Amino acid sequence: MSRIAIPARDEAPACSESMPDAIEKQFGFVPNLFSIMSLSPSALMGWVGLQGALAKTLDIKTREGIALAVSQVNSCQYSLSAHTFTAKNITKLCAEEILRNRHATSSDLKTEAALKFAKKAVETRGHVTEADLVAVQEAGYDEENIVEIIALSTQFLLTNFLTNVFDTPIDFPVVSLDPISA
Repeated sequence: MSRIAIPARDEAPACSESMPDAIEKQFGFVPNLFSIMSLSPSALMGWVGLQGALAKTLDIKTREGIALAVSQVNSCQYSLSAHTFTAKNITKLCAEEILRNRHATSSDLKTEAALKFAKKAVETRGHVTEADLVAVQEAGYDEENIVEIIALSTQFLLTNFLTNVFDTPIDFPVVSLDPISA
């Protein structure tokens, strides 16, 4: 059970009113995460701005892989369920690749380097080693890309924290936190 009352669409603050239309167009419904986020128009607009800018970075499969790896580290079942749904239905990743991504691995070595770096950055709260930086650079990521990997990880941390703190009801097909049985 949620630790917060999830606002109905007409209960969102006035300056959050336009967001549900865009979100509903993408998903066919307004996920609970966005309903909760709409309680703070500032938080919602900050996330939308970050997400919009970062949607132009790296490639979609790497971005989705980072979402899965970071959500796994944070034991965020809501985000794992949501990103498994989008990975399958929008990004068109196969089940094996989704599972690999949750383990911060990939069938693509360059993508794997990004996922491993994102995972390490989250696990160590940014205290990565010189070897971690060298590994992601040797895989072909420049400094701009590394900043983007960190920013994407932070974006997913925000949504992981929101849904974990409020125990947000999952409104996507539910996946197990255990990546072996997912």
